[in-house]
Amino acid sequence: MIKITNLNRIFRTLDLETAALSNINLTVNEGEFVAIMGPSGCGKSTLLSILGMLDSPTGGDFEFSGTNIASYSEKQLAQLRKTSIGFVFQSFNLIDELTVYENVELPLQYQKISKSERKKRVEAILHRVGIDHRADHLPQQLSGGQQQRVAVARALVSKPKLILADEPTGNLDSKNGDEIMAMLRELNKAGTTVIMVTHSEKEGNYADRIVRLLDGQIMLDKANQAFIPASTSTDMPAEVA
Repeated sequence: MIKITNLNRIFRTLDLETAALSNINLTVNEGEFVAIMGPSGCGKSTLLSILGMLDSPTGGDFEFSGTNIASYSEKQLAQLRKTSIGFVFQSFNLIDELTVYENVELPLQYQKISKSERKKRVEAILHRVGIDHRADHLPQQLSGGQQQRVAVARALVSKPKLILADEPTGNLDSKNGDEIMAMLRELNKAGTTVIMVTHSEKEGNYADRIVRLLDGQIMLDKANQAFIPASTSTDMPAEVA
């Protein structure tokens, strides 16, 4: 699904040049759950932004589904991003003035999907993540764990090929964090590719592969022998076709 070769990202100012990523080579196959780990400032968020097509590399190649997109225009990247990638952020990024239903529906409106199809998809995905009973609530009426479930539903409603999660439990307590991680693992088990940035060893163990960064370089890339198997503790319904 993803192949990046000799990828670099350099940030420049008038007086300073900083290499955030240096000579990164990484392949992620369809259906994998990969955790990108490392200390603060190691480049993991920069790498996730590039993988999510929110930032562009300074040099190197970036193949997505067999196509080199390193030279794509912002318009081309935006279109590919809308149809292929779902994002889950640490801060939820829900719109306070919109209901749960409306927040999840929003990505479909940008794709000009019919109202009837939007309704079908939103209701199905809200049921899938166990938040359908809160469809008419506003985000501030929900707990942190419930808000993150809405964020996951919003990421999935477009049926993306890839989920990118940036510290998805960073604002949650331990119980809700465990539930969100188990949910991501269940989604991966159902076939969704997941790439997650985290500094937490506990969260990293939900992935079946660990990539460790240090000073903008990959220091380790190997299967995770201690990953936590998927469970049914989140009571997630089977995927709705």
